[in-house]
Amino acid sequence: MVTFQFIPYYEIEPLGSAKRVNKILNIVKNNKIVIMEGKLSKQEEADLIEITMEEIKPNFTGIELSVINPEKNKLDGFQKLKHSLVNMLVGDRQGLTIIGPASVVKKIVNNPQKIELFTQEMNGKKSPAKRRKRRK
Repeated sequence: MVTFQFIPYYEIEPLGSAKRVNKILNIVKNNKIVIMEGKLSKQEEADLIEITMEEIKPNFTGIELSVINPEKNKLDGFQKLKHSLVNMLVGDRQGLTIIGPASVVKKIVNNPQKIELFTQEMNGKKSPAKRRKRRK
């Protein structure tokens, strides 16, 4: 079974960088896929990857991370100015971040019109849907 946990921007906004990274990592270590409103800073992404590499063990094999940004190049001059002003006032809520454990998420592909999240079977067990098909 695949479990998703949504983290709204207001939940991570007051946290410092280290607490944001730890919050996300703790969720992912419980084999949940995080869907986060907004995105981490480049430094926070680097810290998340670095900490993940340090904590790799047989039961935690790492993470898959993907950030989806709205296409700003399709905005006209006034819209770009408006978005920049909003980001300055309320934080960079633009985009969506998906982070999952490598034991569950095989890969994440960003396409302009869709997100493809490929999962893999955990611990060699077949998913319930595959077991049902086999019994028939």
